[in-house]
Amino acid sequence: MSKILLEAGQAAFYCNGCKRVHGINITNEGMPKWGFNGSETSPTFTPSILSKYRHPKGYSNDNPAPVGFSGEYVTEVCHSFVTDGKIQYLGDCTHELAGQTIELPEFKWSDEDD
Repeated sequence: MSKILLEAGQAAFYCNGCKRVHGINITNEGMPKWGFNGSETSPTFTPSILSKYRHPKGYSNDNPAPVGFSGEYVTEVCHSFVTDGKIQYLGDCTHELAGQTIELPEFKWSDEDD
């Protein structure tokens, strides 16, 4: 099985730190583009991948905020290098895997796919 999903000029991989899929452009012109070594089992992307997303504080995809939520929002950060099938989480990540390097998992859309 592949560690990434390749589709429409994009590469996607599951992030164990964020518990979600991250996607990057690898072929389409006119937008930021990452280098890719062509391997679906030991992928390398260059340069680093920085993902930021905002969500209601105390809520997540598994526990969505109620319609009309007007409370505080937080910004999550995931910054990593993917090299030879491993993901190196950099120190500015806001999740528990910051500073660690682990094997990139087989591609899945969510933890429910296990």
